[in-house]
Amino acid sequence: MEINLISDTVTRPTPEMLRTMFHAKVGDDVFKQDPTVNELEEKVAAFFGMERALFFPSGTMANQAAIKLHTQPGEQLIADKYAHIYNYEGGGVSFNSGVSCRLLEGNRGMITADQVEAAINPPDFYHSPLTTLVSLENTTNKGGGACYEMEDLIAIQKVCQKHGLKYHLDGARLWNALVAKNQDPMQYGKLFDTISVCFSKGMGTPIGSVLLLSESDYAKVMRIRKVLGGGMRQVGYMAAAAIYALEHHIERLAEDHRRAKELGEVLSKTQWVQSVENVETNIVIFSVLPHIQDEWVMEKLKQKNIYISSLGKGKLRMVTHLDYNEVLHTYVLEAIEKIQL
Repeated sequence: MEINLISDTVTRPTPEMLRTMFHAKVGDDVFKQDPTVNELEEKVAAFFGMERALFFPSGTMANQAAIKLHTQPGEQLIADKYAHIYNYEGGGVSFNSGVSCRLLEGNRGMITADQVEAAINPPDFYHSPLTTLVSLENTTNKGGGACYEMEDLIAIQKVCQKHGLKYHLDGARLWNALVAKNQDPMQYGKLFDTISVCFSKGMGTPIGSVLLLSESDYAKVMRIRKVLGGGMRQVGYMAAAAIYALEHHIERLAEDHRRAKELGEVLSKTQWVQSVENVETNIVIFSVLPHIQDEWVMEKLKQKNIYISSLGKGKLRMVTHLDYNEVLHTYVLEAIEKIQL
């Protein structure tokens, strides 16, 4: 029995999801003739109250397409220093779009309207890059699953409108934020120019993300997706999995959040943990005592068939997900309690 808490990307489709995939009606999505993909895009757009949606093979590609849409080479975007688009997308911001990043020192991956406004380069000062885009992440990956408050998102939107900036949300785990904060997805649709949402993390599908956008931007992003190699053929099988997840796997995210909080509580009581970051959703980040190596903790857990990841410098991470059930959870809690210095 292997218990993988490295990420929520390790899940496999449930039997019900597999049956849905098996019976999907498919066509050629490059020609927009896959009925299941078209259905998914319509459902996700309606869920967030946005005009259009486009299916992508990955969240990275969806984010990169949005950045390409909103910027020109030589310009600059504003993001937190923990941003996924900067740290974990292979330098795609510069490679694909020729854009630089103005990175801000936020709180657990979250930045404020005042920080954004202070970071905007004067548009008439041609010595500095022209600021054209603000990109946020909700929930924050490297920030430990932290969630923005709606009033903070609204405040940043006002800054964007004041300065004529585009506003993108990397919502890979936005589903988790919606559940944790009991937020209305329609509010997000009113705030952002583009939103990417991922179905292959907490939602449990094999692959797939969707980029939400306006009708006027749709044709532009179709072309960008083609250039990036994101056009797929009979991908309705994957879209069927995403539709199933949309209809059945959102509310259950609360279970992942509860289990993550319980992991955090147990970790905070151990002899070898120095601190546990506040747990809001399904990501638990904790720091071990200075004289303890990450590898020591990981090896102790590995001996019990429990796998977690290291963030370096004494920080480790656990992520709860669809395949991590109550039986496994009880076993992990007991295993953590038994680890002694």
